[in-house]
Amino acid sequence: MMRKPYIVGTAGHIDHGKSTLVEALTGTDPDRLPEEKARGMTIDLGFAHVDIVDPENSNSVFSLGVVDVPGHADFVKNMVAGVGSIDLAIIVVATDDRWMPQTEEHVQILEYLGVRSAVVALTKSDLVDDPAEAKENVRKKLATTRFADSEIVPVSAIGGDGLEELKTVMARILKKMSPPADIGKPRLHIDRTFSPRGVGTVVTGTLSNGSFSKGDSAMVQPLNERTTIRNLQSHNNNLEQVVPGMRTAINLSDVGIGKRERKGIHRGDVVTLSRFDQTSQQLDVMIERCSREVAGQPAMTKPIKQGQRVRIHHGGASLPARIQFHGIRNLMPGESCLAQLRFDEPVFAFYGDRFVIRDWPKSCSLGGGVILDSHAQAQRFRTESQQQFLQARADALEDLNVAVTTLLTRDHAVAKEGLLSQSRFADEAIETEIAKLGDGGALEDAGAWLVDRDWWSSVLNKAGDLVRTYHKDHADIAGMPLCDLRPAIEGLVPYAGLVDAALTALESAGYYERVGSALKHKEHRPSLPKELKVAGDRILKELATNPLEPPNPKELAPSDGDYKALRFLIEIGQVLDLGDKCALLTSSYEKAKNTVIEYLKANQKATVSEMRQTLGTTRRVLMPILDRLDKEGVTIRVEDYRVLSRSWLRKQGLG
Repeated sequence: MMRKPYIVGTAGHIDHGKSTLVEALTGTDPDRLPEEKARGMTIDLGFAHVDIVDPENSNSVFSLGVVDVPGHADFVKNMVAGVGSIDLAIIVVATDDRWMPQTEEHVQILEYLGVRSAVVALTKSDLVDDPAEAKENVRKKLATTRFADSEIVPVSAIGGDGLEELKTVMARILKKMSPPADIGKPRLHIDRTFSPRGVGTVVTGTLSNGSFSKGDSAMVQPLNERTTIRNLQSHNNNLEQVVPGMRTAINLSDVGIGKRERKGIHRGDVVTLSRFDQTSQQLDVMIERCSREVAGQPAMTKPIKQGQRVRIHHGGASLPARIQFHGIRNLMPGESCLAQLRFDEPVFAFYGDRFVIRDWPKSCSLGGGVILDSHAQAQRFRTESQQQFLQARADALEDLNVAVTTLLTRDHAVAKEGLLSQSRFADEAIETEIAKLGDGGALEDAGAWLVDRDWWSSVLNKAGDLVRTYHKDHADIAGMPLCDLRPAIEGLVPYAGLVDAALTALESAGYYERVGSALKHKEHRPSLPKELKVAGDRILKELATNPLEPPNPKELAPSDGDYKALRFLIEIGQVLDLGDKCALLTSSYEKAKNTVIEYLKANQKATVSEMRQTLGTTRRVLMPILDRLDKEGVTIRVEDYRVLSRSWLRKQGLG
């Protein structure tokens, strides 16, 4: 039998029968607190479970976690904490009553949080002869909402009338939905914490975006506390793995429940994977305000003002923040705009998450919105580039191409590691989109970075210009020192890590090459200054006259000018410095090296005397040559002999 997990949540005014309906549907009373029993009123979130068989396929079952929410205005913050991850809302309206203030506010909250599907349960249908008038009233109230076409089902939780029809309607709606997606980024927004004796810390919530397995390492955010998943349950059943759409209880190790006097887990924290470790005290968002009024809540008709202190409800958390607008001072009902939320403490969120804004006194819901940049910066918010970035994302919230290209347009370069990790896009989909953009010429792979191709080409051209200009100003130097080039390139790129990528790209293109600790254009040939050219030519001629019997360095360069010419020839690689007593043309050394190698291949070993005779030179020249060969790993001394080293032979494929 195929079981499909979904989350259903109630919404509606107090005393309209939400909890009674949940108990009738599931057999479980969702009111769990003694105070709730005593007062006959739901105060906090309640939870239940029911399986509904697909009426068109008996082998398919919808496994529904049901979240019951309080309807009283004083407990809206608890209501918001429970409906952030629901797939289907049951909007409860009493047939013998009317559309009430909390009904309207709850529906607005559902819209702000992006809930797309709902069914209306007209409860207490046994108290009226004909529910047609109540149906018509509800239909009018829903007309300007996204739930305008929702089915309306009269039910009696006490008598049982309409319950099976309600289940059938729910099954029909859920059948059209895709199951909650597993994108490999599990998050459990905590709505309950408790500590049973002998068990330790247990948290509950609705799992979204990914799966957890027993034994997994995890992280509690924004506490940044590492933990391990000891045990998993869903609806009181122990499981090895839980998947998106499940009501989930997790037994965590090494982390306690927060109290006033100590740090720990609270409602609103998130259990996730350790790779999701970025928090921020700013979120750039799109805010929208509903134009419909809620009776008895005059604050809803007033503007949200620049810098106003509000409460942001995200997941299960209620977070104090101030709102900053760009270009406006006030946001009225029915309007929307880009804004930045500035929090008192770091928050943990994903790009694409939705939230609700409530006023500071907790009297009403002012609006809602979606997160467009979960790692926002206060100083960047009002820049033109950030406003364009945010507007493009707001216009295409679910477009992965826009998500990637907006980053490239704004930042020009993004690190591969962690790219859009805290977003509602799967890693595989992100990789596929990057490949498409690469094939289309929009971006380029630059080692650990992805870069906008046109911008990167401009950076490399400018870096190349720096090297070529250096050659013009320093024709006698082999290349531009990296200690000078690196800071110059840093001024061209947004991140210091791109400097090495730029140097690698310049070399890979084939136009530039490393010369020791410098970079040069491949066509650059260092030339001696005019005042040193005569001395340089003389030195080269003397070294070439008798290649393995050269004058010693002091004889080659007796004056300061001669010495400068000799050092230049050494720096550009034409002359090899073999110490105080010997300098050779590089070509002469290479020829001698090859002679030694061939001799040792033929004879296995040689004494200094044999090498001197073979090369036709003196010990003054021979010993520095042999020392150089030892340092290069070509030869090794064994007693009084030189032999070819095993490592060199292996590199040549001879060992």
